[in-house]
Amino acid sequence: MSSEERRVFGAKVADLRKQRGLTQSELAAEIGRTSSWLSQVERGIQPVNRLDVLRLLADGLGVPLQVLQPDAPAAAEPEPAAHTETNDLDQARLILSGHPAVDVLLTPREDFRPTAMEDLRAAAERIWELTHTDQFAELSAALGPLLPRLERATRVAPEEFRNELHWLNARTYQALAAAFVRQNEADAAWVAADRAIREAELSGEPLGVFAGIYRLSHAFVRLKHLDQAEHSTTLAVNALQRYVEEHEPTPQHLSVLGSLHLMLALIHARAGERTTARTQINKAREVAAQLGEDRNDFNLEFGPTNVEIQAVSTAVDLGDAGEALDIGENLDASNLSVERRARLLMDLGRAHAQRRHFGDALSYLLAAEELAPEMIRTHIAARDVIRELILVAGRAASDDLRALAERADALG
Repeated sequence: MSSEERRVFGAKVADLRKQRGLTQSELAAEIGRTSSWLSQVERGIQPVNRLDVLRLLADGLGVPLQVLQPDAPAAAEPEPAAHTETNDLDQARLILSGHPAVDVLLTPREDFRPTAMEDLRAAAERIWELTHTDQFAELSAALGPLLPRLERATRVAPEEFRNELHWLNARTYQALAAAFVRQNEADAAWVAADRAIREAELSGEPLGVFAGIYRLSHAFVRLKHLDQAEHSTTLAVNALQRYVEEHEPTPQHLSVLGSLHLMLALIHARAGERTTARTQINKAREVAAQLGEDRNDFNLEFGPTNVEIQAVSTAVDLGDAGEALDIGENLDASNLSVERRARLLMDLGRAHAQRRHFGDALSYLLAAEELAPEMIRTHIAARDVIRELILVAGRAASDDLRALAERADALG
């Protein structure tokens, strides 16, 4: 199915759904899928190739199968399981389930090809690109074959390749942990982050362990286990701070240390501890000033700009909308990832909503959605503020706001 065919198909599904008077969440629930998956179908991102899924979708829309696929036979066998579609990060969750390479434990074999290393490096890099752009369906599909390959390779490759393979594993699990957090699947993020920490240690990259702790703490925050988040992050900060004081720190050391201070700011802001949260933001600013530039060590995107993005988010969490707007509205984040830029726009929208500037709030949320649709449609804070805007507007809600709320499943 070409991109144009997917777009036409998705538009047809959306029209038929609206004719039935169903929201995306209602239809998704009826066919046993997620509203995010259905949103991707309707936008032409997620192809629907299997006949059994087509038939399920047709039944949910109350139309014959041939309306969705005119050349479909009246009855047909489903396509082979190899073409099973992804559903957000469901496939990635399955990859995390159980031992990652149990087959080679029973029948060890040496079938590793050194020429595969370049492909594995490129594939791991691609995982982070998909994570930074919130392309979760594509991410899940890419992880399906990659993680088992990496896990098997770490067990069968010659010793000379092991450290790098463990590090590729660590980076991949870190990306997966970040993606799971953004999809509000913190239990899976916890598992992925824990594996990332172990793989980083096996790779001989100690700073990778600290980066994994950062991902783990994000999972704890999303689970509202703030005591665990604070404990794990504080231990890491203390150890890294001692090292920085006793040695000449590299930019990588500073990037990780500053990111961990930002994590503590997030934790304390979520706990409503205003003074402590601001103290951690200021410590991160000091580290960023020492670093002197925006970097992306360990995919943490730490630097002066990201500190201010986090300062905006912290101010919004604390209810200090004016401070958030003062910091964020003139902030140039153009050199950072799509995810960071969209996060700034989303938080500025939240700040305007707190100030009851509802038109400005909607404008920022729509701008964020244009950059990173999945973030706005799955992020709890974004959905909460969209739901609030709908509630305040009532029957006077604009078409743009209602459409955004429907896409984000925030009407209820």
